[in-house]
Amino acid sequence: MRVATTFSVVVLAAAGIGHSVVTSLDTGIRRVDAFKDMKNRPEQGNGMNVLMVGTDGRDKITPAEKQKYRLGGAPCHCTDTIMIVHISEDRDRASVVSLPRDSYADLPAHTDQNTREKHHEHPNKINAAYAEGGPNLTVRTVEHMTKVKIDHYLEVDFTSFMKTVDVLGGVEICTARPLKDSHTGLDMAEGTHLLNGGEALQYVRSRYVDGASDLGRMQRQQRFLAALIAKATSSGVLLNPVKFRDVTRTLLGSVRADKGFGTGEMLDLGRAMRGFSPSSSEFTTVPLSARGTLLPGIGSTLRWHPVKAKRLFDALREDRPLAPHRSRSRAALVGVAPQQIRVQVDNGTGAPGLGRRVDAALRSTGFRTSRLPGNVPGAEQKPLGRTVVAYDPRWDRSAKALATSLPGCEMRRVPGQGPTLKVIAGTDFKAVRPVRAEDIHQGEFGAVTGDQVVCP
Repeated sequence: MRVATTFSVVVLAAAGIGHSVVTSLDTGIRRVDAFKDMKNRPEQGNGMNVLMVGTDGRDKITPAEKQKYRLGGAPCHCTDTIMIVHISEDRDRASVVSLPRDSYADLPAHTDQNTREKHHEHPNKINAAYAEGGPNLTVRTVEHMTKVKIDHYLEVDFTSFMKTVDVLGGVEICTARPLKDSHTGLDMAEGTHLLNGGEALQYVRSRYVDGASDLGRMQRQQRFLAALIAKATSSGVLLNPVKFRDVTRTLLGSVRADKGFGTGEMLDLGRAMRGFSPSSSEFTTVPLSARGTLLPGIGSTLRWHPVKAKRLFDALREDRPLAPHRSRSRAALVGVAPQQIRVQVDNGTGAPGLGRRVDAALRSTGFRTSRLPGNVPGAEQKPLGRTVVAYDPRWDRSAKALATSLPGCEMRRVPGQGPTLKVIAGTDFKAVRPVRAEDIHQGEFGAVTGDQVVCP
């Protein structure tokens, strides 16, 4: 979410363009003592771990912007987004792990920063750590839950998020289906969009575009972060001192960081990460158990999966990749994963072997074909000219995904046909176009690389 802006500080530093520019950023960042009096911390692993949080600060947003982008109401000064960003020891990979804000957490003993009341360890949602004890308790809570030692703390709010996106000239986002959320005002048609700062904020804040709530929102936040990296690394910002200065200046009024993240660390990291790109980044969310926990007076919480979450954080400590790195195919985005779509192929031309060819091609891009292609009676005498996708209207989204893989095909509604879609191959068939779902989660931790989730 807004932490995408702060993460861009690390990415933008990859230019290594000069001590004076980075020094000006260092002196402008507000500092916070996130590691004061911390004891019994986890052992240091390999690489660097940055805890990034997004807050709802909106003091410098104009009344018109607040109205247009649905940012009304008083800020709660709480964490809306929490992420661990792991920078590998060799500085050629960044692993981003989202921690759901409603995660069940045992907050360590602390003094409430608002009431000065002393608290013993007690259960709450993870985002309550910031409200009760600020950055320090947030770091302590995350370390306690993950056993990952946090090296640096970065915090950003609404204002810097919007202005950074605008100074970059907008960020490109693709969606395979319309996205609409009455709470944030998000209203995106299917396709590719260049979002300005306010629109981007609506995109990453929206929770009510589907039934996935916060989990769906975190996936959109990760997709946006990948797109932000793509824009920063392809637009010349990293290699242009003037553009770099303009972007960094937008961050100075609202970013907070720990005292140890200074000029030297930025320059060392920047020099090592000059070759950074979207494929260098990977994204996932901490694995969750099927059932959460209801806390009296607090509400429903999400429980982390005890085995999978431990393996994920072990991988961070051991500096291992989370996603299977592979070359990116130029696949079209679709709203339903081909792996979820059953297909029966029939040869509508009488040409020997065409049904088997179409079946194999669809299967190779992920569709669940029957592997038993049939033949349309009489097709030898009257071959079908145009390939047909026959579908039950109840499975129209699946049919649209299948039709995307067969450019130029005819879509034919067949009420009552059922969940299996039918492809009748015509003489116009040439090849199957590769397709992929917007949210492709592969590998042990359901992680994806940045180049897999940006626009094709």
